[in-house]
Amino acid sequence: MTVGSQVKSCYSAIKSAEATLDVLAHKTQDKQAKQAFQNAQQLVSDIKDDLKKQVIALTNEEPQY
Repeated sequence: MTVGSQVKSCYSAIKSAEATLDVLAHKTQDKQAKQAFQNAQQLVSDIKDDLKKQVIALTNEEPQY
């Protein structure tokens, strides 16, 4: 598995985690829990954005087979 494919796999997992946190934030009635889920979702979103940049950079660098 190439580094690019590993980063893409990680990116997919992060997107899934972000979606799960969004669902949990919308389902909970507890205000503290809702805020915690939203804060975590924002952190994960920032990481996802950074990973997307890496995916683009690695896609341009790695040879295609």
